[in-house]
Amino acid sequence: MNFYGVIVLLFSSHEKSLGKILVVDDEPSSLLIMTEALSDLGTVICCDNGIDAIEKAFELQPDVILLDIEMPNLNGFEVCKRLKNNPKTAYCTVIFVSSYNDKIFECQSYEIGGIDLIHKPVDIKICRLRVINHLKLKQQEAQIRAAKYDISTLVSQVPVYISYWSLQEENLFNNNGQSRWFAMDGEKMLGQQAKDILPSDLYKAFHRCLEQRINEEVVNIQFEKPRNNIEYVRAHIHLRLKANQVMGVILTLTDITSIKRTKALLANESERLKVMLNSIGDAVIATDKNAIIHFMNPIAERLTGWVAQDAKGRHIDEVMNLCDATTTQKSVNPITVALREQRVVAMALNTQLTDLDGRVYRVEDSAAPIRDEAGRIIGGIIVFHDVSESVAMAVKMSHLANHDLLTDLPNRILLHDRVLHACKVASGKQKQIALILIDIDHFKYLNDTLGHHQGDLIIKYVAKRLESLIDLSMTLARIGGDEFVILIPEVKATTAVDAIASEIIDTMSQPFRLDNQAYTLSVSVGVSINPTDSNTAEEMMTHADAAMYRAKEQGRNRFCYYSDDLEYQFKQRQRVEKLLRTAIEQDKVEVFYQPKLALSTQQIVGVEALVRIRDQENHLVSPIEFIPLAEETGLILTLGESVLKQSCVAAKEWFDRGHNIKVAVNIAAKQFTDKNFCRIVSEILKSTGLPSELLELEVTESSLMHDFEETKKMLNDLASLGLTIAIDDFGTGYSSLSYLKMFPVDVLKIDQSFVKDMCNDTQSMDIVRTISSLAHSLNLQIVAEGIEQKQHLTSLLELGCKLGQGYLFYKPMPKADFEELLN
Repeated sequence: MNFYGVIVLLFSSHEKSLGKILVVDDEPSSLLIMTEALSDLGTVICCDNGIDAIEKAFELQPDVILLDIEMPNLNGFEVCKRLKNNPKTAYCTVIFVSSYNDKIFECQSYEIGGIDLIHKPVDIKICRLRVINHLKLKQQEAQIRAAKYDISTLVSQVPVYISYWSLQEENLFNNNGQSRWFAMDGEKMLGQQAKDILPSDLYKAFHRCLEQRINEEVVNIQFEKPRNNIEYVRAHIHLRLKANQVMGVILTLTDITSIKRTKALLANESERLKVMLNSIGDAVIATDKNAIIHFMNPIAERLTGWVAQDAKGRHIDEVMNLCDATTTQKSVNPITVALREQRVVAMALNTQLTDLDGRVYRVEDSAAPIRDEAGRIIGGIIVFHDVSESVAMAVKMSHLANHDLLTDLPNRILLHDRVLHACKVASGKQKQIALILIDIDHFKYLNDTLGHHQGDLIIKYVAKRLESLIDLSMTLARIGGDEFVILIPEVKATTAVDAIASEIIDTMSQPFRLDNQAYTLSVSVGVSINPTDSNTAEEMMTHADAAMYRAKEQGRNRFCYYSDDLEYQFKQRQRVEKLLRTAIEQDKVEVFYQPKLALSTQQIVGVEALVRIRDQENHLVSPIEFIPLAEETGLILTLGESVLKQSCVAAKEWFDRGHNIKVAVNIAAKQFTDKNFCRIVSEILKSTGLPSELLELEVTESSLMHDFEETKKMLNDLASLGLTIAIDDFGTGYSSLSYLKMFPVDVLKIDQSFVKDMCNDTQSMDIVRTISSLAHSLNLQIVAEGIEQKQHLTSLLELGCKLGQGYLFYKPMPKADFEELLN
């Protein structure tokens, strides 16, 4: 039964009901009179003898029994005795009816359990009043019993231990039903001593209150041996007083185990949260709903300069001094906005915090309101962190992204942005701007010769000299390894540009000193003017680049303006570069072959592989146009590998048909200095299956001058593959005899410029004669290039030259044409 059921039961016991009246008399007339007189007071049951009366009483348990004393067989006294000795009828109210007036009969009536005595003849009115009164008493008695039962049930249901103890500490009442609180059952506990029931700590408090007459005391007790998961209780000890006299002790116990455990969990969680908040890298400040601080973690203390104890009770604005980092205008604290607008609020960007000592931190993060279970705002919290290093790093990264690492000058990205801005401003104000592109002549050779460290020093010196020539309105940028750009945002006259360009050339021509040694540089300068020759930033850059290349073509150490013919050359250059890239990407690079003959028999003994590409109309593009461009753009590596592979494939096909034709392939300087070149050659020979003795690599003299030791190693590695090495255009470069002795060279090729003029120019004849004599003395093969006349052939034979090639015999031809020639 639950609590509410008990309450219903308690109140239902007060409902009135009709009583049951049992009338016992051996005279029928008396039964009839009593029935009529009492019928309106309740249910009347009649019996004319004692035996029937006892049976009816056992069955019906009447409230009141009117019992005649003088009856045959079993008189009224005997019937009463039997009724009182039976628990079922012991509480029935017995009123004796008798015609005797002797005191003996009256005393005997009360002695055996009678409640009242009515004398015959019966006065009906008095009889009714007595029955009514006894019925009321019985009804009140029933209500008291019901109430006692209800209260007992209610006490047994409440989650509180209730007990009453005598002054001798004897238990008089308890509700320890089902041994919920103590091991001893509640019934057995009655009459037991407190010291035998209560835990020692609880008994000590109980005994102290009784002994010292402490009217009331509340203590929390922990059970050593928890029962029914009850470990902690709150004991309420109350002395029951009457006229200042102690009558007994009321002891109640309330289970507070869940409260204790919850508090412990909350304490642990609170401690864990406190440790976490004190350990995290972010600053945390908590306030009430009026933004008054009640918590700060150590990071917040460090960033604000306030000690938490001093900051508590102060408004957030007093502790957090926030302002805009750019304007230094005071900022609104996000937590006040969060409390006012009842939402999460992010801190404004670019916010800085100044602590008590004046130190400034860049901070960012957010604030949020704190709500209770009902959703009411009870406070707020702000979490923020120091981003000073991040901001500084971002500034540094932005600077690095827009500036050259070596010189700290603006790089191509920042320059492009400034040129765009300058073009917009100039367009609006109808003014001119100038872009000057400066390229250091032959810097690569100088950098390779001196080493990159020294080369970097030269770049720094050049940057400093250029900086000394410009004012604050101009921009000096480094956009490449040896390229600088000066942007002049406002040009009043082109003569001013001439003066700056001339000053650049003059300043750069002054020697640079490195390690007490002087180095002289020259520069080529290209100039583009907006809007004279260009309208956009991109056009200015490309036009200045084209003008710079014109300066190089005209002999370097000078400056040139962009012009219409330069635009044509620039577009032509772009067209050829596009053709070259397309040919490489789409595998449309062609290889022509020029036969190499034994001059005495004019028998073909080899070929020279020559690269070709075609334009959109399928016309051949001159190698003079695209070879320098390939070297300049770096495409020469891919182009050279394609030519080498095609040449080896072709030579292998000819070899398989019985023709031992050696193919000579020209190697560019960038290929020769590539550390992977030897491996590439080896892999191509292996993949094509060409015998290495049928491959000849032609390198120019200038290619061999890069680095003696590296060149020697590269040539030895190539020679170890079994191929032959030829020096192409011999006599036009450095012509050092030392490298002919130290390097594994097999062939010298006389440049066609000497062969062409040998019959008309004695100096050219002498050079050819000298080269031929040198080759013979070093046991090197000699090949003459550019043989176009029979007189050339005759003179070369006379000089002992055995091999040659030229238009006198054959022009370079496609692979298919050469194969027809072989057949």
